[in-house]
Amino acid sequence: MIAKLKGIIDTIGEDYCIIDVNGVGYLVFASAKTLGRLTLKSPASLLIETVVREDSITLFGFADALEKEWFITLTKVQGVGAKVCLSILSALTPMQLSQAITAQDQNSFTRANGVGPKLAARIVTELKNKIVTVPIVEVAKDINMALDDNGLQAAEETEAYEDNLTARDDDPTKIEDAISALVNLGYQRLEAYKAVNQALIKAPDADMSELIRLALKEFAARN
Repeated sequence: MIAKLKGIIDTIGEDYCIIDVNGVGYLVFASAKTLGRLTLKSPASLLIETVVREDSITLFGFADALEKEWFITLTKVQGVGAKVCLSILSALTPMQLSQAITAQDQNSFTRANGVGPKLAARIVTELKNKIVTVPIVEVAKDINMALDDNGLQAAEETEAYEDNLTARDDDPTKIEDAISALVNLGYQRLEAYKAVNQALIKAPDADMSELIRLALKEFAARN
């Protein structure tokens, strides 16, 4: 059973990546949040949940232990398959998940693709008394995501990314609306997520319109 993979990111798709481990490419499905922290041709380490079925073996990757625990917890709810679970983890951070379940907030879950009102109601009901935690040692581990030759700069960007999670948790609707607006303009969700993340790093207090404007500037700069 594969529990962790460390190698070079060969490919990043809409809901998956291929990580090259000593010449062997592993197809790993992941949330937009995890994929957004990866860099092509750079080293990365992902925690893995291996799902074995009669006709397939599928790998799901996570940037941190808490996201992985939420994946395991959510997939225990009837009707929440692995792909739907990744959709939820793409729309909500672990902290937002905890807050939504505590508040019995069904609307937060319906922001995820594939989650309707009935399934959202089932999730908040079945998990209302569930507390998802991981050992402190796991939280403290450095997953060494997206490090390139300029390791200091990459580390600083990762720190800024983590600092801005608070801003996202304060107003998750603003972030999701900005991403949705970019998707409606024709951008891929993963690329939209990355651009909005960069916009947040530069302007943590920006409103939705400003986030969209800054994200569009990110796209323009790439081209």
